[in-house]
Amino acid sequence: QVQVEESGGGLVQAGGSLGLSCAASGTFIRINVMGWYRQAPGKERELVATITSGGWTNYGDSVRGRFTISRDNAKNTVYLQMNSLKPEDTAVYYCRVETTGYGTYDYWGQGTQVTVSS
Repeated sequence: QVQVEESGGGLVQAGGSLGLSCAASGTFIRINVMGWYRQAPGKERELVATITSGGWTNYGDSVRGRFTISRDNAKNTVYLQMNSLKPEDTAVYYCRVETTGYGTYDYWGQGTQVTVSS
């Protein structure tokens, strides 16, 4: 079993910055992809950013150039630095961890609220 725990989030004014972190723990062979997704009220969950164990990154169109994803493989932790925040970035942000080894499995965190005031 794998536990995924997010931290960070909160309330920030438009134009400000905020950081999120997510740590995976438990029993697994290897973590492949770690990433962030978000879901605003009344909308579908969407990709924010992902990063592979080799450091390859992928960003959603709406955050590219403003958000930066990084990870510490030794700590099984992924980070999301969010700059130039906009009110439309307001959402619950979820961490996703993909483990591989004896099969591929996805694990999700409980989510953390990010609210950007105008």
